[in-house]
Amino acid sequence: MTSSDLPAAIQTFVDATNRADSEAFVAAFTDDAYLNDWGREFHGRDGVRSWDRTDNIGVQSHFELVEVQPGTDADSYIVTLKVSGNGFNGTGPMTFHLRDGLIASLRIS
Repeated sequence: MTSSDLPAAIQTFVDATNRADSEAFVAAFTDDAYLNDWGREFHGRDGVRSWDRTDNIGVQSHFELVEVQPGTDADSYIVTLKVSGNGFNGTGPMTFHLRDGLIASLRIS
């Protein structure tokens, strides 16, 4: 897969982070979204908003797409991003599961 194959919700996840648009970032997730960041769990859009504030846009994260691969089931993707900013800096995989064109779950490991 190439970056042009990136589903719209994941592209929004990247673009909203890079332009520091928290509202667009949170809107890319389902109402009942689940986010797991190395074992730290966040639930729903309020949880996503909290994580965004403390671990993403709130620390001026910037994403650069390295690779996108299909996941193990339909509507899942493993996206490798290079992350920079005032929080985590490094490259690693994120596993996305989509539902109805939005991010239903995200696992960062």
